[in-house]
Amino acid sequence: MSPDPSPASANLSNWRTVPYSRRAFHNIRAILPVADIESAPGSAWPLPARPIGFDDFALKLPNGSKLDLQGFLKATATDGLIVLHDGRIAFEFYDGGLDRETPHILMSATKSITGLMAGILADRGELDIEAEVTTYVPEIAATAYRGATIRQLLDMRTGVVLDAAGLQAYADASGWEPLAPGTSADLHSFYETMRAQAKPHGGPFAYVSANTDLLGWVVERATGRSFASLIGTLLWKPLGASGETYITVDAKSAPRCTGGFCATLRDFARLGQLVLSNGRRDSNQIIPEGWIADIRHNGDAEAWREGQWRDSFAAISKNMHYRSGWYVINDAPQLLFAMGIHGQNLFVDSVNNLVIAKVSSWAQPVEPQSIWLTHKAVAEFARCIAEIAPA
Repeated sequence: MSPDPSPASANLSNWRTVPYSRRAFHNIRAILPVADIESAPGSAWPLPARPIGFDDFALKLPNGSKLDLQGFLKATATDGLIVLHDGRIAFEFYDGGLDRETPHILMSATKSITGLMAGILADRGELDIEAEVTTYVPEIAATAYRGATIRQLLDMRTGVVLDAAGLQAYADASGWEPLAPGTSADLHSFYETMRAQAKPHGGPFAYVSANTDLLGWVVERATGRSFASLIGTLLWKPLGASGETYITVDAKSAPRCTGGFCATLRDFARLGQLVLSNGRRDSNQIIPEGWIADIRHNGDAEAWREGQWRDSFAAISKNMHYRSGWYVINDAPQLLFAMGIHGQNLFVDSVNNLVIAKVSSWAQPVEPQSIWLTHKAVAEFARCIAEIAPA
């Protein structure tokens, strides 16, 4: 283990900057208000070990050099990584003070979890995915979200455009950074009073984190229950998550459904295994199988091609879509993945029966080189396993 690079205390003003972030990302409870999510340590989904050495792991870089596995982990500021093959742990790694019992913030990979929760509620008849947002939250009827549907929130296809002032107001409302003395802000008030402009809803993919926090309000309003309670009861306990889990909340306890989920690396991997298993654990269908199939097959590829991140991901794939909070690469083998800033990822490769969970503390929120390396590593893990895994 490398020494803690952050000897000074992380706090609200510095927790997302180096050198404080590496400590902060697995000590969120000490920095931000949170709501606990119930897990099921007595009925954990077993993850038996079947270690693979990955001695031949090699990432070829554009300059002709190569990174071995340890080089990749260091180059992408990895705090923890698990590779599951056939539901067994082929490789597990921790660094920077993280261990298997400690939750790490998942940043925008939280959106993928929120998307799964929406599918569960839709199947239960508690949430109409095609309904307009105002059906559940009429308070936003005078804002740019008027006319947007729940489906458009899920798929990042609202026409809402936040300018610099709007982005700052949203950041203030999240509770993730200090406010000026004597001021207050919260997410619900932000949505009720926002002055953002809007393009037509249902257009190209446009990444607006506020969409998913609003979805959290919709979920709570539709069910009359807290998001944390719903996740624990309907997803986290049934899948056999066993570790400490929580989600950050704002000043009035609204959940940060776009980025505040904190979980252990093993539980993050268990979630990936559930998706790989088409939403089923043993005989229990936790996530509707049709919802997983919808994520895999029903995203709008044209919305991606015309959208905001087409060029950013071109070096990884030009054949993608985004559906219900999940990114899908439609090259062979198809790859589903959840992604958060500073290097949080969950990859699901059903062709190779492979799940990879990775949490990190990149210095920058978005690092194109690290994203590229991480995707290359997924393919390299699959190659190595295909060559050396026991039959």
